[in-house]
Amino acid sequence: MTVTSPAGFAAAGVTCGLKKSGNKDLAIVQNLGPLKAAAAVFTSNRCKANPILWSQQVIADGVVDAIVLNSGGANCYTGPQGFQVTHSTAEAVAEALGTSAGDVLVCSTGIIGEQLPLEKLQLGVSLAAGELGQSRASALEGGMDAAEAIMTTDSKPKTVVIAGGGQGESVEAEAASAYSIGGMAKGAGMLAPGLATMLVVLTTDAQLTPAQLDTALRAATRVTFDRLDSDGCMSTNDQVTLMASGASGVVPDVAEFTDRLTEACASLALQLQADAEGASHDIAITVLSAASEDDAVAVGRSVARNNLFKAAIFGNDANWGRVLAAVGTTSAAFDPYNIDVSFNGVRVCQGGQPDQPRDLVDLSPRAVDIVIDLKSGPAQATIWTNDLTHDYVHENSAYSS
Repeated sequence: MTVTSPAGFAAAGVTCGLKKSGNKDLAIVQNLGPLKAAAAVFTSNRCKANPILWSQQVIADGVVDAIVLNSGGANCYTGPQGFQVTHSTAEAVAEALGTSAGDVLVCSTGIIGEQLPLEKLQLGVSLAAGELGQSRASALEGGMDAAEAIMTTDSKPKTVVIAGGGQGESVEAEAASAYSIGGMAKGAGMLAPGLATMLVVLTTDAQLTPAQLDTALRAATRVTFDRLDSDGCMSTNDQVTLMASGASGVVPDVAEFTDRLTEACASLALQLQADAEGASHDIAITVLSAASEDDAVAVGRSVARNNLFKAAIFGNDANWGRVLAAVGTTSAAFDPYNIDVSFNGVRVCQGGQPDQPRDLVDLSPRAVDIVIDLKSGPAQATIWTNDLTHDYVHENSAYSS
């Protein structure tokens, strides 16, 4: 269940000494074709890491042969030397795979402001390239190795496979229309929106053009990764990449493909939420009856980023006043005294007044559902976040030590 599940892809994850732990720290995902189409979305943080600057140039023509990803260092704010390391890493992949450096995406994750050792990256590329192109069983294992190699503070790898097509009047017709989408992701903190979040690689064996991939990817990330707001902090290295091999020979309906891609992205986003650093509650904030989708997103995000609300959830306190206080900081259209708020199915506020006792709310389960009814229109949206815990503060206070 990973990036090598769709036909036409190989992957590897190896150890090259970038991490003090000695765990896997470099991965390559190769598109074996026959199609080499790709699309990507990047962080909108103005402070972008060298791999982002490089990959934005590579993706411009929609052709990608491979992507190389390392953990153990962000290669951000490392000056011309750092950009040359990115360039040289792409060149090493290109030489090993017989392609052009201009068709190799690069991703890095880790601590900002520290140089990555080029010799270790080159060793990792050599080792990973040597493991590519093995048997199909080895390819599936290589996909899991790659998912492990991109982990930083993650407690486990995040992967997904979604089947697409497969509709027809006979078994043969269904098989002829079937394709799949695979994916892997890393991220356990600094999850906040900006076109894309964290590092994600998605693959498909469907036949689609770069323009179609770009449209589908932006539609999918808009309602999944862009609405995962774990701690309100946006990384300098966030990238989501989608590659198509065309190996299935299937040309899917673009709308149907977008639906399946959105399903894959949603699965990965929720896996990232569930592994957020130190979190004890996974919170879904659904805003109903908003005047516009933008209003619904703004309200949900304001609540998701409110530390008093997040601390209350950590303490199992259904403090709905903190929800309304956060809603009131937005410019969304609503009557402040005609809002309903529910915690885990218990409506604790109706029309801006107390409703059922907050003591009826059970916040002991990990999953928490907050519903806010603005009574102002037909739109709605859901934002996913986590509570604010002692463990989160402790883990991030010692991140670079």
